[in-house]
Amino acid sequence: MRVAADGVSVDIDGIPVVKGVTLAAPAGSVVALVGPNGSGKSTLLRTVYRSLRPNAGRVLLDDDDVWRLTARESSRRTAVVLQDDSPEFEFTVHEVVELGRVPHRRGLDRTTKTDRAAVAEALAAAGVTHLQDRYLTTLSGGERQRVYLARALAQQTPVLVLDEPTNHLDLLAQTELLELLVEVPATVVIALHDLNLAAAYSDRVVVLDHGRVVAAGHPDDTLTPALIESVYGVRAEASTNTLTGRRVLHFGAALRHRGQHPASSRPTPHHVVTTESTAQ
Repeated sequence: MRVAADGVSVDIDGIPVVKGVTLAAPAGSVVALVGPNGSGKSTLLRTVYRSLRPNAGRVLLDDDDVWRLTARESSRRTAVVLQDDSPEFEFTVHEVVELGRVPHRRGLDRTTKTDRAAVAEALAAAGVTHLQDRYLTTLSGGERQRVYLARALAQQTPVLVLDEPTNHLDLLAQTELLELLVEVPATVVIALHDLNLAAAYSDRVVVLDHGRVVAAGHPDDTLTPALIESVYGVRAEASTNTLTGRRVLHFGAALRHRGQHPASSRPTPHHVVTTESTAQ
């Protein structure tokens, strides 16, 4: 299922946070949103999974505006993994993952064979089967994050949205999660801080800065040293990872202090070729 933003703008408390964003995630692709803190990544994602209505523009799943869907229809198409999804109730891991099946039930229908199979597959895929009888509140942050991924997988949606899912994960868990996302039969839109993870695992990268798209396309075309210096204010070099054949970035000294150059005085990088097709 194709995901697209068409001129999306979001104001929060009267302050523009996302400014006329247009982008597209082709069906079955992994698209990474990157950018400095406050660039609008999480806010843009909230418009995709129907948590925040944009002030202008549309978010489309194929040809359907998400805000013309019912909540149930939306949850059957899009599953979400948030970065700080703290447990509020004493649920076991199995019970949490089983919640991913709720959009597929009617009222108080009992779980079906299909539901049980989906839960078992999701637990195994996320590597948390051995935790299924534990209470969520007893788990580490990394373990909980994998449980929330399992819940999203159990939902079996054609679109998967993740906001900084690698937070709290160690190196092995990060690698396992991203390798899994590459294989998931869904369109994946993921916000990441780690540019090397974005370069290694995404089909396309969208770079946001002060609420605007400043580059979009293949990681090799977008994550250039010139762009990183312009957007992040950090000196960078790029090379090829001999283990994967993908781009790897090396970072040097800061070129400026945070807040030194406000958006109004820093031009959009003109050296970046935008290769990602926009929403139609």
